[in-house]
Amino acid sequence: MHAFYLEPEKWQELVLTGSEFHHLSKVLRLKAGDEITLLNGKGKEAVCAIKNITKKEAELELRSEKTYPENKAKITLALGWGKAARRGFMLEKSVELEAHNLWFWQAERSQFPVPKDIKASWQEQLIAGAKQCHNPYLPEISAVPGGVKELIEKSKDFEHKQLLVESDYAHDAFLSEKDLGLTGNTICVIGPEGGFTPKEIELLKDAGFKAYTIGDRILRWETAAVLVLGLHWWNKQQKKQ
Repeated sequence: MHAFYLEPEKWQELVLTGSEFHHLSKVLRLKAGDEITLLNGKGKEAVCAIKNITKKEAELELRSEKTYPENKAKITLALGWGKAARRGFMLEKSVELEAHNLWFWQAERSQFPVPKDIKASWQEQLIAGAKQCHNPYLPEISAVPGGVKELIEKSKDFEHKQLLVESDYAHDAFLSEKDLGLTGNTICVIGPEGGFTPKEIELLKDAGFKAYTIGDRILRWETAAVLVLGLHWWNKQQKKQ
């Protein structure tokens, strides 16, 4: 069944407009009476029938509705800001593998400043990922322009704090699945393409972050991020068995 997204504040109206309506009517050419899945990104999923289609909108009729509980194990990925290439891939994978938050932080070696406003296109990529995998929850994206000090302050109440460093830096352990999928809030900090500075690592470790390595090969930031999310997902699935 085809999936569509409707903002939580419009959930009571059950009317699709804009790009979602265009995809329904012009791309998929669905008709009145066809059933679709509807997601709101905050845990709700509904089966709806198309009641009526006009030139600008599709009116829906609710058939069934389900609210999914929030994950007890929540992971926040803090990614050092870098080039736009492959960011879309990362956004989609964060939905598929159930990231709770994505924080783009201003590292000392970031090549460009973090934008002040979250781009609409980023949200659209998250929605596309959710519709493909039917994840009822969308990660929340935040910008952290104040560097490592703002990152530390923003994560001060997290139960589990992790820092991924290259293998030639002093580290506490090798990251494995047992370190992820943990009950509570976990944050995993990944540096930009140029890596962390020694000062950033020192500040994070002094703030209670445990330094991990994921091997002796230098990985792109999106590779490291997907590996972390994959381990988190794998451990959560194991616990369900």
